[in-house]
Amino acid sequence: AAGMAAPTMEERKACWGARDEFWQCLDRHSDQAAECEKLRRAFEARCPQQWVKHFDKRRDFLKYKKKLETEGYHPPEAAGKS
Repeated sequence: AAGMAAPTMEERKACWGARDEFWQCLDRHSDQAAECEKLRRAFEARCPQQWVKHFDKRRDFLKYKKKLETEGYHPPEAAGKS
């Protein structure tokens, strides 16, 4: 049940640090996860499982948002044509 306890400030910092390094690696390698395998394992080792899930979702969301901001929203071609 150790994983259920709230992480200490040190543990949170270690987790966020590992996450940031992992994400920076993904950014550098345009999300080639294989290039960042070691950092991914460190991230998973330092963060509670729920956090890993949350951060993965968050990254997908942020990437999606960025894509919308850079490319704009393009509705499907068929939409709105009567």
